[in-house]
Amino acid sequence: MDIVYRHEWKHEISQADLLCIRQRLRAVCEPDPHAVDGKYLIRSLYFDTPGDKALREKIDGVNLREKFRIRYYNGDPSVIHLEKKCRRSGLGTKFSADLSADEAQKIVDGELGWMMDSGRPLVQELYCKMRTQGLRPRTIVDYTREPFIYRPGNVRVTFDYNIRTGLLCTDFLNPDCVTIPAGDAPILLEVKWDAYLPSVIRGAVQTGNLRAGAFSKYAQCRIYG
Repeated sequence: MDIVYRHEWKHEISQADLLCIRQRLRAVCEPDPHAVDGKYLIRSLYFDTPGDKALREKIDGVNLREKFRIRYYNGDPSVIHLEKKCRRSGLGTKFSADLSADEAQKIVDGELGWMMDSGRPLVQELYCKMRTQGLRPRTIVDYTREPFIYRPGNVRVTFDYNIRTGLLCTDFLNPDCVTIPAGDAPILLEVKWDAYLPSVIRGAVQTGNLRAGAFSKYAQCRIYG
């Protein structure tokens, strides 16, 4: 199977930028059918090694890197995804497998014996890396996302904000798990596309204040440890 890498831009923007770019995108993009009132809440549980391999590779700008996370939306644990996100030379790709709430909780609790018999290669890969690299749940990352879709070029534009960290808590299926603001986290504009970025989208996301960067919500949520 060929692995398809997508282009990704990340920009830290102001509230004024968000309001302006949002209006432009609404004129040319279609809404994400999974969004409620144009947005949804994301809760992710990120994994790392005892030596913080994923965090250090991100901070150091390692060219080829990966990270694992478990994710669900709008507080609904009936649909949970295990994801592995890979980066290479500024391009990104993602692998995904479904988990039940019970399976996700077992992973959080360190009950791993079932994973090799799951029949899902990504679950099996996570098991092997938890056993061999000491990969383990590290922190919860919560945020609000506003998504926009532009089908030519398979473009997806998102605003992410209200980024919160669960500190050392990994009980991410617990709706009462306390999260706090992740420091002075910015509003994040992300643009993802395949072979080309249509000029209408390139123009829609432009302002004089954009700061291109490699902002990581996981790294931001690790500022307290």
